[in-house]
Amino acid sequence: MRKIIYSLAFAALLWSCKPSENVVSVTAKNEVQVEIDLNGIKDDKVMVTVLPPAIKSEKITYHIPKIIPGTYSEDDYGKFLENVKAYDAKGNSLVVAKIDDNSWTISDAKKLAKLTYWVNDTYDVEGTHDIFSPAGSNIEAGKNIMLNTHAFVGYFKEFLDTPYQVNIAHPATLWGATSMTDTDASDTKDTFTVSKYSELVENPIMYSKPDYTTFTVNGMEILIAVYSPNGIVTAESITPEMKTMMTAQKNFLGKFNSTKKYSVLIYLSDTSRNDAKGFGALEHPTATTVVMPEAMPKEQLAEQFKDVVSHEFFHIVTPLTIHSKEIQFFDYNKPKMSEHLWMYEGVTEYFANLFQVNQDLITEDEFYERMATKIANASTMDDTMPFTKMSSMVLQKPYKDQYQNVYEKGALIAMCLDIQIREDSNGQRGILDLMQKLSNEYGTKKAFDDSELFDKIESLTSPTVRRFLDTYVAGPTPIPYDVYFAKMGVTKGKTTVAGNAFLKGMEPNFSINPATKEIFILPGSGNIDFYKSLGIKDGDILLEINGTKYNLDNVYDMIMGSLTWKENDPITAKVKRNGKEIQLKGVIKLPSEEIEGYQATDASKAKLREAWLKG
Repeated sequence: MRKIIYSLAFAALLWSCKPSENVVSVTAKNEVQVEIDLNGIKDDKVMVTVLPPAIKSEKITYHIPKIIPGTYSEDDYGKFLENVKAYDAKGNSLVVAKIDDNSWTISDAKKLAKLTYWVNDTYDVEGTHDIFSPAGSNIEAGKNIMLNTHAFVGYFKEFLDTPYQVNIAHPATLWGATSMTDTDASDTKDTFTVSKYSELVENPIMYSKPDYTTFTVNGMEILIAVYSPNGIVTAESITPEMKTMMTAQKNFLGKFNSTKKYSVLIYLSDTSRNDAKGFGALEHPTATTVVMPEAMPKEQLAEQFKDVVSHEFFHIVTPLTIHSKEIQFFDYNKPKMSEHLWMYEGVTEYFANLFQVNQDLITEDEFYERMATKIANASTMDDTMPFTKMSSMVLQKPYKDQYQNVYEKGALIAMCLDIQIREDSNGQRGILDLMQKLSNEYGTKKAFDDSELFDKIESLTSPTVRRFLDTYVAGPTPIPYDVYFAKMGVTKGKTTVAGNAFLKGMEPNFSINPATKEIFILPGSGNIDFYKSLGIKDGDILLEINGTKYNLDNVYDMIMGSLTWKENDPITAKVKRNGKEIQLKGVIKLPSEEIEGYQATDASKAKLREAWLKG
C-alpha cells in the first residue's frame, strides 16, 4: 500500500480541562491538535480529544475512515468509536448527529472548540468484523497499544491538508515505535507533527515495553520493534535475518531510495486467547505493521518475515512512488479504486520473490516452485475476469471475491511482462528497469491517469508488451504460462515436494469436536504415512505430541510446530481410542506430493535466463 515525514516542533498544547469544566482552550494555530490518553485506558478503550482550527461554517462533519490506502475492503473504523461529544470554548455541549457509521455532524460549528470520544480496539473482537489485523488496533493497558492512527484519529474535509499535531500521554514503561519524530523530551508524553492527515494515516505507532533494534542499510535507517506477549521472540533474535533480507532488497532495488527511515512494527499474537488472527502485514511509505502468531517456530517465522515484510517494503516502488490519481487523492469514505492492482500488488509480490533468487536467498528451482504454486492457486480463480475490471470494481461482488488473485495471477502477470521485456531487449532490460523509468516519469508527487498507463508503458518498452497488457491484463484471455517460461528455456515437469503432516493443501486431515474441544482423526486419514508410522488410526482422539497437550485452543500451535519437523526424527504421541489412552512412539514420516513444476532445460537460453534471474 502501502514521504519522508518532516516533524516540526510546535508549542505544546496548554489545556487540562475536562468536558464538565467551564473553559476549553482553543487552538490558535492553523492545525488540528489531537490528544490521546494512554494512561486513562478503561475497558480496552482510549480517550481521544480533537481541537480543530477556527471553523467558518455553521455545520461541520468529522469523519473516521471507511477504508484506508493499501486495503481493499470497506472496514468502517468509525464503528469502534463511542460517546462522541462536542464542546464550545466555555465547555457547553454542542449538538452532535451521527449520520453514518463513520461520520458525525456538529451543529453551531463556529463555536466548536473540542471534540471527544472513546476508541475501542479490534484485536480481541475479531470474530465480529473483517478488519485485517495489521490495519486494526490493540489496546491493553500497560502492555501494548497498536496505534494505527486511522483507527484513532479522523478528519474534517475542510482541514485534510492542514497540519496535525498529535500529543500522546503514556506510561513511562511504554515506548512508541514509529518512523515519526517525537519532539517532546519527556518519558511520559510524545508529540508528533505531520503536514496533513494523509501523512498521519501513513504513520502507525506501536507502544509496548521497549524491545527494538536499529541498523543502517545503504543510507536507510531501519527500526525493528517487537511485541511478544509471552517474551518468546525478541527484536534482537530476528534482526540478523531481517538485516540480511533488507540489505538484499536494497541491493536489488538499486536506484530506488525514497525514504531515509523505515520501521517494521511486529505484533506477535497469542493464539491461545482472543487475539489478532489476521496474519500478514500492511505497508506504509516509511513503515510496515506485521501481525504473526507468537507460537510459530523461529525458523518458520523468519521465512514468513522474509516473504511478508519484503512484499510490503517493495511497495516503495509502487504505489508509493508510481501510482494513479485514485491513490494520490484517496477518498477515505467514498473511494474510487484504480484499474492497476496488477502493478501495485502483482509487481510488488513478484519482486518479493524475484529478489530472493537474484540475491541468492533461494535457489533457481525454489523460485520456479514458487511460481508453479502461484499458477496452481490462480487456476482456482476466475481466469477470464479482466484484471483491470476486477481492480477498479474490487469493493463489489463478484470482483471482491477475486481479490486474492492479485498475489497469485498479479505476480504471474509481472513475471511474464519481465520475460517479454527481457526477450525484446535481448536480456538488457526487465520489469525493474521499466519501473525505474516510470518512477522518473511520475515519482511520488505526480500521478498518472488510469487510462494512460498502458500507452506510457508501450512508449518505454515495445508494441509486444502493449499487446500483452491488452490481451492478458485488460482482456479475458488466460495467460499461456508455458509459452513465456519457454522463452527463458524453462519447461514444465513433475516435481516432488514435502507435504505437511496435518494438511493437504489447506485442508486438515483431522477435525474438532466443538463440545469437548478434542482433536480427532478423520476417516481415511489413518493411511497417511505420518499417522501410519505412529500407529494412529481413524477416529483416534489426538491428545499430545512430544509431551505437549493439544486441543481446539492451541491446535494452530500444533500445525505451526509441525512445519519444522524433519524426516525420521523421533516422535511420541498420546491418543484416546475407545475411551482408553494409548502412548505411541515412532519416527516422523512426512507425506510427499507430486506437483507440476518447472526446470531449466534449454542450455541455449542460459545467458538470457541468467539476465532474467540475476541481472
